[in-house]
Amino acid sequence: MMKSWRVAGAGVWAVAVSVVAQWLAWQAGQDTIKTAGEQPGGLTAVAYGVLGAVLAAMPSVLLAVWARDPVARVWVWAAAGGLVLGTARFVPVAEHELYLSVLAGLAVLGALVARTRRPARAGNRTVAAAIVAGTGLLLPWLWVGALGGPVETVLAVGAAGAVGWLAAAVLAPAYPSNGLVLGVGLILIAAGVGQPGAGLAVLALGPAGFVAARTRGRVAVGVLAGAGVLGPLAFVGPEEVTVMLTGRDVPIWTTIAGVGAAAIAVLAGVVFRFGLPGPRYAAVLLLLGTVVHAGAGQPGFHGDRLFVILADQADLSDIDTSRIGPSGRAARTGEVHDRLVAQAERTQAGLRRDLDRLGIGYSRYYLVNALEVDAGPWLRPWLERRADVGRVLLSPHLRPLPLPRETGDGLVDPAPGDGWNITAIGADRVWSGLGVRGAGVVVGASDSGVDGTHPALSANFRGGDDSWLDPWNGTRAPVDHGGHGTHTLGSAVGGEGIGVAPDARWVGCVNMDRNLSSPARYLDCLQFMMAPFPAGGDPIADGRPGRGPQVLTNSWNCPVVEGCDLATFAPATAAFAVAGTFVVASAGNSGPGCATVDLPPGPYPDVVTVGATDRAGAVAAFSSRGPGTKPDLVAPGARVRSALPGGGYGEMSGTSMATPHVAGVVALIWSAVPALIGDLPRTRALLTSTATPVTGSAAGCDAAGAGLVNAPAAVHAARKLGLEAKPG
Repeated sequence: MMKSWRVAGAGVWAVAVSVVAQWLAWQAGQDTIKTAGEQPGGLTAVAYGVLGAVLAAMPSVLLAVWARDPVARVWVWAAAGGLVLGTARFVPVAEHELYLSVLAGLAVLGALVARTRRPARAGNRTVAAAIVAGTGLLLPWLWVGALGGPVETVLAVGAAGAVGWLAAAVLAPAYPSNGLVLGVGLILIAAGVGQPGAGLAVLALGPAGFVAARTRGRVAVGVLAGAGVLGPLAFVGPEEVTVMLTGRDVPIWTTIAGVGAAAIAVLAGVVFRFGLPGPRYAAVLLLLGTVVHAGAGQPGFHGDRLFVILADQADLSDIDTSRIGPSGRAARTGEVHDRLVAQAERTQAGLRRDLDRLGIGYSRYYLVNALEVDAGPWLRPWLERRADVGRVLLSPHLRPLPLPRETGDGLVDPAPGDGWNITAIGADRVWSGLGVRGAGVVVGASDSGVDGTHPALSANFRGGDDSWLDPWNGTRAPVDHGGHGTHTLGSAVGGEGIGVAPDARWVGCVNMDRNLSSPARYLDCLQFMMAPFPAGGDPIADGRPGRGPQVLTNSWNCPVVEGCDLATFAPATAAFAVAGTFVVASAGNSGPGCATVDLPPGPYPDVVTVGATDRAGAVAAFSSRGPGTKPDLVAPGARVRSALPGGGYGEMSGTSMATPHVAGVVALIWSAVPALIGDLPRTRALLTSTATPVTGSAAGCDAAGAGLVNAPAAVHAARKLGLEAKPG
């Protein structure tokens, strides 16, 4: 009796430690994204997996060595298998095809090592029963999940099959045992499968041990284990579950599918006690799974793509940037646009011709001379060998959800707040004392969207057929399912006392629909800001550079997990500088360490990068700083109250909140002195020379740049210049 209690305790310990280790690995990924903007996973995930496997197996090791317990020996083998599989997590999360290949190789290697641990072969009836149960385990994933690309799906099936083979070999001596013994073994193996986040769902395989105890045979157990891990491997985008997506998004649906699969395993274990189903039941359930996926699910392939940056980027150095004022800037923008389009048409021709011959789709870009190619990493080596290709990045694509995300409404309050942030930078004094509120200037916002019906924003939407773009969902009117974009734009141009330049007009674009984006989606919006085009139009053929906004507010940055490297958008911001468009970008929220302004477009010299201050005027601890002189300025960004979807208001914190304040001040300057429109060096100098000094440093780097943006001082200084616009 004492021995059985010791074995049971070892099993409970193994399950608990495996779950906790998976949870901690996932949380570590969230912390990495939030604090550093870097890609989660890698060595951290491997370390948690190895530590979890070792700790989970320790009681079993003691029982296997000292008590020679056969059940404990099985669990030691299973923990070793999970440890080996977990080392595949050194592959970056975005490289899912490579991860699946490595996982399959490790599983095959482990199965070959353990292949001598074989029981008697199973009969047809037990294999059919395993197929029935395995299809049942897949049903929740067929409903809520979505497949990646074709190659990715094939690799997922292969990896799941290899894991099933490993499980069959490792658990062979336990087949005649009870479901609890097999369930613990399956959890220990499954703990090494899937990237952080998806790995938590794989642990739902545990209850399938009760089904395995009924089917017993090696093939049947392999089918069960393979089907159990196939769902998370094939139907979940690893970036989408590794990165915390808020609201009713992939983490929630993954949890639902995992719980559903576990419940189905328990139900199958109960039903199978009264007899095993035959082959005809397997066929019926496979048909049901197909119907569920085609009808209620998200059929088709939804894999990531490749962002191919051409080697030959446009040279804009000879364009005359001395033309300022509304007409001068419009002429520059048109010339920049035409030069970029011509360059793209000429240099992309060869690659496009070869892709057309191979039947591979693509989307063209000109602001960065690039193509987004409808293929996964398998095509990358061929592309990188081409002389006309500079480099190839991954372009993650969000997989569809079973139900639309809910829109987060703000706190409905007729009093938007005391406007401390507006007072802190003196924008209210510009309105009352100088009579300037931003009229005549258009601000472009690329973000999660905008609630176009919000009372603080509806009146100054520019309107027309070229003021809104949603490359994610194709909406034709401004809408925001996240809230971030409505809040940031409200601080730039909102009425009701929340915006710095309430009479400026705005245009908007959705570049991060679900808090995760890609180089292509960010560039979709940047191109729209360079040359807006009608809904459904072609950015290259139908762009209208004369309609582009003069000031851009960008409360986003693109980390590695979204596919970017540091130079991804450098050609785009350089083109905006030549065109005379003032680009403002957030510093990031990775402070207080030095050299944390490290995600594009924040570090670029041709954008004004903004850090955040709190109500007391001190630099917020979360505000990124460095390298060099970044951020250029700071503005209120801690507990700022602004608009939220649904007509209400609420507080948010971040350099995202600080950025639109500076964009709004630029709108005030250019509204007061239209001759400055397009004069980026002088406008930048006005902002920095009139800023209020703010103390704050960390690790030897400046946290505040020139200081807190000062709206009245900047506008006063601009009016003293007495400028005349230089026509185009």
